[in-house]
Amino acid sequence: MTAIGWLEAIVFFAIVLALTKPLGLYMARVFEGERTWLSPVLRPIERTVYSIGRIREDEEMTWYAYALSVLAFSLIGLVYLYVLLRTQAWLPLNPGHVGNLSADLAWNTAVSFMTNTNWQFYSGETAMSYLSQMAGLAWHNFVSASVGIAVAVAVVRGLVRTNAKTLGNFWIDLTRAWLYVLLPICIVIGTVLVWQGIPQNFHAYQRVTSVEGFSQSITGGPMASQEVIKELGTNGGGFVNANSASPNENPTPLTNFVEMLLIFALGAGLTYAYGKMVKDTRQGWAIFAAMAILFFAGFLVVYWAEAAGNPIVHRLGVAGANMEGKECRFGIPSSALFATVTTDTSCGAVNSMHDSFLPLGGLIPLADMQLGEIVFGGVGSGLYGMIVFVVLTVFIAGLMVGRTPEYLGKKIERREVQFAILAALVTPVLSLVPTSVAAVFPAGLATLGNGGPHGFSEILYAFTSTNANNGSAFAGLGSNLFYDLATGVNMIFGRFAVAIPALALAGALAGKKSVPESSGTFTTRSGIFVALLVGVIIIVGALTFVPADSLGPIVEHLLMLQGKTF
Repeated sequence: MTAIGWLEAIVFFAIVLALTKPLGLYMARVFEGERTWLSPVLRPIERTVYSIGRIREDEEMTWYAYALSVLAFSLIGLVYLYVLLRTQAWLPLNPGHVGNLSADLAWNTAVSFMTNTNWQFYSGETAMSYLSQMAGLAWHNFVSASVGIAVAVAVVRGLVRTNAKTLGNFWIDLTRAWLYVLLPICIVIGTVLVWQGIPQNFHAYQRVTSVEGFSQSITGGPMASQEVIKELGTNGGGFVNANSASPNENPTPLTNFVEMLLIFALGAGLTYAYGKMVKDTRQGWAIFAAMAILFFAGFLVVYWAEAAGNPIVHRLGVAGANMEGKECRFGIPSSALFATVTTDTSCGAVNSMHDSFLPLGGLIPLADMQLGEIVFGGVGSGLYGMIVFVVLTVFIAGLMVGRTPEYLGKKIERREVQFAILAALVTPVLSLVPTSVAAVFPAGLATLGNGGPHGFSEILYAFTSTNANNGSAFAGLGSNLFYDLATGVNMIFGRFAVAIPALALAGALAGKKSVPESSGTFTTRSGIFVALLVGVIIIVGALTFVPADSLGPIVEHLLMLQGKTF
């Protein structure tokens, strides 16, 4: 580890911290319906959208109506993308003359982008037309991220409101998310990415001859516009197979740094927006602090493991860090930081290959996802996932100290705890059960890239990543019908089996009356609460996975120390 590497991480986090308040304040104003500096330009567009969709701004929804709207909108998007991918060969903007996707791969891809997972069992440069990339994948990057933000905002309203039956209007929250938040940032930063050299054109791929005399295809296409929303919306699906390790998607150290900032920016900003909306910014900063602790702990382990290098190589007299699977232009620090950032959130974009990380270096991206993508998290989904853990923490603290569990003036009772536990159980159940099936099922073993514990890690990573709606991979795992169908189902439950209980929890809390703070109230904005919250996250979220992780990266690390590889 080097001083420059630590300086990069510290500067990165300092900028994230500096952006948190202004972004959060802006988002709070947007979703509370207040005027912003962009309102003169965007408000007429917003009204037009409502007029076309026959949406009434004064009409609100109960939690179950809100949930049904989320499901209906997502289902329509799923069908739309599936049809597009099955017919792209006959549609325009296909200079590469790519064919239609098979039924199972089209299903997997459509589910993946609808759920904000962006898991990719294909190579984008050889499997997708420009129309599919723009009107299918990039469009879903905008709307799936907007759905996550909308659900988070609805959950926050449930905490704030008293004796209420409604959580807002999904269609209004959805519209404001993409129009006021995502689109303006993408226009500005997308221009910066074009300036830095990311392609944005409709050219056919260029066939050139390299200096060594080999023929090479140079990828083009509308790449920058997809790159910016893939990071900002914590989507992660790359235009090309190498994702952000490709010079086309990530050509310079500046683009690498900007892409990492985009991944964290809105998740961090939503914590401050949360504090503003609940009328106590210290609540938002407490959540931010818990996320920051988990982020730095993860980065420290990944950076140390990869910088220490492979002991087997060291025994051969070759000292140095583990550069396998990493871009030399980014090196160990940027690769470790990017891997931590992208798996803390539901992004899944990569600038290095996690399959080539050393066992402990690969364990942390896996563990980050096993926590449920709550460390700054997916856009929106990270916040409501963290609120689930906050509710559980308050309940556990109440049991420990003999105080009535309360949060933001609302008593936390059996019904609320049941909804929180249901949401918290989704990740372990839907990661571990299909992993155990795939580990003994012939089709689950047929496309492994490695044997032994590393092969098991590939399976565990795949189902953890798809359930957490992350989309990154231990890329040694290949596609087949079993994985196309199984991971597709896993992505659907990973998205909606958490979002719906979170909305139900918000609906239950919105109907409660507010109770004033007393000497018996456990404060939820102190350092003690932050420490307790981190502890509950680790105990409830992480320890469930220790037996499975022991069979994968942990035992692989121990065997590596004995000189064995897989």
